[in-house]
Amino acid sequence: MAHSQGKRRRLVADIVRQGRLQNPPLLPRGGHQLLAALAAASALMFAVPGAALASNGSSAKAGSGAHKEKAGKAAAGNSSKRNGSRAAPNGRSASAKETRESRGAKVRKTGTAEVRTAAAAATTRTARRSPPAGTIQEASNAEARLIAVYEMFGRGQSRPALAKARDLVRDYPNFQLAQLVYGDLLAAQLPPSNALPDSASIAKMRGNPAMAELHEESKRRLQALRDRPPANTVPSQFLALSTRSRYAIAVDASRSRLYLFENSDKGLKLTADYYISVGKAGTDKVTEGDARTPLGVYYITSSLDPKSLKDFYGAGALPINYPNPYDVRRGKTGGGIWLHGTPPQQFARAPLASDGCVVMANPDLKQLLRKVQIGATPVVTARSLQWISQSQAEKEAQSIRSAITGWKDARASGNEAQLKKFYLPDFQRSSKKSNEGISVVDDEVKYAQGKRVQLKDMSYLHWRDGDDTMVVTFGEVFEGEKSGRSRRQYWLRQGTDWKLFHEEILG
Repeated sequence: MAHSQGKRRRLVADIVRQGRLQNPPLLPRGGHQLLAALAAASALMFAVPGAALASNGSSAKAGSGAHKEKAGKAAAGNSSKRNGSRAAPNGRSASAKETRESRGAKVRKTGTAEVRTAAAAATTRTARRSPPAGTIQEASNAEARLIAVYEMFGRGQSRPALAKARDLVRDYPNFQLAQLVYGDLLAAQLPPSNALPDSASIAKMRGNPAMAELHEESKRRLQALRDRPPANTVPSQFLALSTRSRYAIAVDASRSRLYLFENSDKGLKLTADYYISVGKAGTDKVTEGDARTPLGVYYITSSLDPKSLKDFYGAGALPINYPNPYDVRRGKTGGGIWLHGTPPQQFARAPLASDGCVVMANPDLKQLLRKVQIGATPVVTARSLQWISQSQAEKEAQSIRSAITGWKDARASGNEAQLKKFYLPDFQRSSKKSNEGISVVDDEVKYAQGKRVQLKDMSYLHWRDGDDTMVVTFGEVFEGEKSGRSRRQYWLRQGTDWKLFHEEILG
């Protein structure tokens, strides 16, 4: 893996070095065949439908655990084999061989100028037929500028695109994908006689794992910015969120994207989204050291000072509570899963590159660090996010609301037999105060003592992956008192009933 990452850096450096030194009138025939091949191939890539539309909406501002990753090993991307069989962001699977053969056939038949014309035409056609479902709320400044370069190139404005790319790599010299695009645009200025790729150069380009990683990164950025979440929708996990949680995070691994939501009494609003990397082996972490990113509902547990970390982790780190009680119930192992940054010399990592952590560019992570709340910011990690309307979320929350109300009423009435029906036999509770030797039902009845209680600041987070589970967080205050407990409960649906299998007393 480290060897692959080294190739990635050397490839980009070589492209940019050669590109900056080029003088087209004096170039010997075939002197920059690799650059010419990259220009032709990238022009096809720039024609991704909707890229221009996506950038128009952007803001102008716009495993084991991470702490066990080794800088050289974990910074590496995927092998060429892994890149060859990776699922596309739209959920369809295509083999690397099929993709390469299709692209290669087009490159052999098309000159650079013709490809640029086709790219512009594709962008125009897309603009006519597929308006975006929702505009970009905010992209990182570097990414927004990169998408603007794609847009200009797609419209045939190669020289302005080159100028923007030059400014971008000047401001973000460690942004490897931007360096590659800059090198491609420089190569696109070559005279036609020197710009025609040969089969050897194309084969060399295809066979380079670093090139495959950069191409996949570019494709995922464009895909995520083209396929925007529908307006006024939220991820299906966020059924209700207390305003005590000012922000919420959702990760879509299939799009290499992290979505940040701001929460208010009007509900969740998507305010920003960022490119991210996940585990080398993908998602659905099961065991220690499997290099996978866990899937589920989690919370930020702390914020680690970057001064206490190696440079490898960049601007900081936000650990999450993997394994959560549902993970433990299913026998999943491992730990130390963080949201963290990148080394100073690297702007972003390949889509599949970590030992299980979620990795962000440092400028993006710094924005996140200013907004998260320890213990209160939920983090949903999913293979692919499903988006639902606020009204649908409220409807799906009704069944768990009814269960919570039934649990509260049974406890208040002192009906131990009825209360016991809400608990699974292997129910567990974790709290600062030990309750060993006391049954949970007896403890709850004595705690309530028939008092009227108000439940407030309710949050319902839904997770479905074979089992149907709910993470419920709330505070409770008994009549006549000013404060009370805060709880986080884990519920499992069995048939039509919800059952408690774990509870945490937060304070």
